Amino acid sequence: MHLLAETSTNSVGAALWALLFFAVFYLIWAIPLALVFNKAEKPAWGAFIPIYNLFQLVTLVGRPGWWVILYFIPFVNIVVAIIVYYDLARSFGHGVGFTVGLVLLSWIFLLVLGLNADQYLGPAAAGGAATT
Repeated sequence: MHLLAETSTNSVGAALWALLFFAVFYLIWAIPLALVFNKAEKPAWGAFIPIYNLFQLVTLVGRPGWWVILYFIPFVNIVVAIIVYYDLARSFGHGVGFTVGLVLLSWIFLLVLGLNADQYLGPAAAGGAATT
C-alpha cells in the first residue's frame, strides 16, 4: 500500500513539472507573438489563447481563417507554418532569410519583429510587397 502512495505522488509531481515546463515554453512563444499582434493592431491578448492565436496569425498574413484546420493535419502543418511565417516576414518587409529565422528560432525572430522599428505593411498573401 505504501508503494502505491509513493508512485502516485511521483506521478503527480512529474505531471506538475511537465505542466510548468509546457507553460513556460508556451509563454516564451506567446509573449513575442503578442508584441507582433500589437504592432499589427490585432488584440495582443489573442496570442495567449490556443487555436485563436493561430486564427489571428493566419488572418494577419492574409490567409483565410479555415487554414487553422491545416495545423491539425500531420506534415501538412509543417508546410502551412512555413508558408504563414514567410507571409509574416513579407508583411513586415522581410524576405526569405527572415523566414528561415522564424522557422528555426521563431520566438527570437517574433521578438525582433515585435520590438524593432519595422512597420506592418499589410497582409503579404493579399499582395504586400517585401522590401528585403
